[in-house]
Amino acid sequence: MPAEHRERLLSLAHEVVYPGFTRLFEEGGRADRFWVVRTGTVALDIHVPGRGQAVVETIGTGGLVGWSWLCPPHEWHLGAETRSRVEAWEFDAAAVRDICAAHPEFGLTLVTLVAETIGRRLRATRTRLLDLYGPQQGAPRP
Repeated sequence: MPAEHRERLLSLAHEVVYPGFTRLFEEGGRADRFWVVRTGTVALDIHVPGRGQAVVETIGTGGLVGWSWLCPPHEWHLGAETRSRVEAWEFDAAAVRDICAAHPEFGLTLVTLVAETIGRRLRATRTRLLDLYGPQQGAPRP
């Protein structure tokens, strides 16, 4: 992200600290914020009926936690929990969407970065779910 856009985005941030094993959000909840991790790790999970939560990806330093804030209906597609003490920049989603609307070049840059994150998350989720529930190596095929 160009320095000018980064400064604009960071002007909307406030620093937060969460202890380990803090639930940040639940799948299906209202997505009204997002975070960029400064230190620590956050596990993204999906609810699997009859099995509970399955971790699909772990986000570390510099990673974006949350993208559902960008796309209506602004509901979380995954859940998230800190796995260690996390220091992060937290952003109010409505304020960021307003800045994107007022500054289209900034908005395009941010949406492109978020879209790249969505693509990586979808691939990671697919891989993790195949690892958990796909056919096992050497297992007979039907």
